[in-house]
Amino acid sequence: MMPTSTAGSWTDPSHSSGRRATGSAGFTLIELAIVVLLISLFTVISVPLFSQIGKGDLRGSARRLAGAMKYLYNEAALSGQEHRLVFNFAEHSYRAEILETDGTLGELDDSTGNATLKDGVSFSDISLPGRGTFSSGEVTVRIHPTGWLEETIIHLQDSNKNALTLRVNPLTGSSEIFAGYRDFQVN
Repeated sequence: MMPTSTAGSWTDPSHSSGRRATGSAGFTLIELAIVVLLISLFTVISVPLFSQIGKGDLRGSARRLAGAMKYLYNEAALSGQEHRLVFNFAEHSYRAEILETDGTLGELDDSTGNATLKDGVSFSDISLPGRGTFSSGEVTVRIHPTGWLEETIIHLQDSNKNALTLRVNPLTGSSEIFAGYRDFQVN
């Protein structure tokens, strides 16, 4: 039978039976140093990840809102009907509406354009050209079936006062997301 060594034990090579040398139980200093080094390395890597947890909610809300804007832009162009995105400051939410052919407003059946911002995330303000900057109540952005929407600048913030700015391109419906509160000249 071949002698084996288990973690924390040492076999004396002078003993062919593979028996443990007396008084040598435990781990070596090198083994303990490697374990401490690995624990330190994992801690250094994971602590910055935990500090980004709240920012993930802010970025996730911004990406979802940008996706909803692009989706409604495409739906308006495909259906030939005006769509609207209504932002509610008090409820930290937005909902999609469609202008029916008979002139009435109806809510969209799917949930893509209807959402509540993640916990701790809220609208700081929304700027629209020719209409001004709004920070309370409800604000409606019209998305025309001709492939145009009002240039929209949306400022989001979380409970730690981290901010993101969404700038929606009026000709493509695509959004740019910027870190921090950015002020753009709205014409």
